[in-house]
Amino acid sequence: MLVDIFSSFDDNNQVFMSLYFLMWGFSLLTVLLFSSSYWLTVPRYDTIIKTFKETVTSQIFRSFGFNMGGFINVVTGLFLFLIFMNLSGLIPYVFSTTSHLAVSLSLGLPLWLSLIISAIFFNPSSVVAGLLPMGAPAPLNPFLVIIETVSILVRPITLSVRLTANMSAGHIVLTLIGNYLTASFFMSSMFSMLLLISIQVLYTIFEFGISLIQAYIFCLLITLYSDEHPH
Repeated sequence: MLVDIFSSFDDNNQVFMSLYFLMWGFSLLTVLLFSSSYWLTVPRYDTIIKTFKETVTSQIFRSFGFNMGGFINVVTGLFLFLIFMNLSGLIPYVFSTTSHLAVSLSLGLPLWLSLIISAIFFNPSSVVAGLLPMGAPAPLNPFLVIIETVSILVRPITLSVRLTANMSAGHIVLTLIGNYLTASFFMSSMFSMLLLISIQVLYTIFEFGISLIQAYIFCLLITLYSDEHPH
């Protein structure tokens, strides 16, 4: 039973698929969809997969990420996985995993950290030189290095909080409208009930678009972070 509007974000409520089963299922589905070696012939849904891959590939080709082998497949799989998880959170009584900071941070932190570690092993001098902008005044050099270091360190946090905040806010608004809509069936006029139904339907469509946009922004920022990698 839901106690308040934040109860849907508690995985101990034992709602449908609340034990991350949906997340593991979509993870396996994403791996199978991008593992073409499992199939003897090309499946019909391959055209849909190519659409997602071409969307991410067109963005990665604008950055330096295409120089890193396999980076396109990783980001494309992440893009499809985030779309599945964001849209699954809109299904009633399904546990929304991307609304939790632990899940989004576990997706953003390894990718960001892998780029940093790879850059340090590939060309450490270039990484250190990137902490200081070209042509900066000498007295400001220590402060600029500290500011640039902090800005790099907070990237996985801002990346994860952005996804979590947008998905959580949408679910909270949908829950509030749903609560008022339930009460309107018994205490309000027909006009109020129809108005709330229209708002609920329109906001659900809006949240559907937000789910796609947030998945794209998450992967877009990952590709932008790859620009600073010393290829």
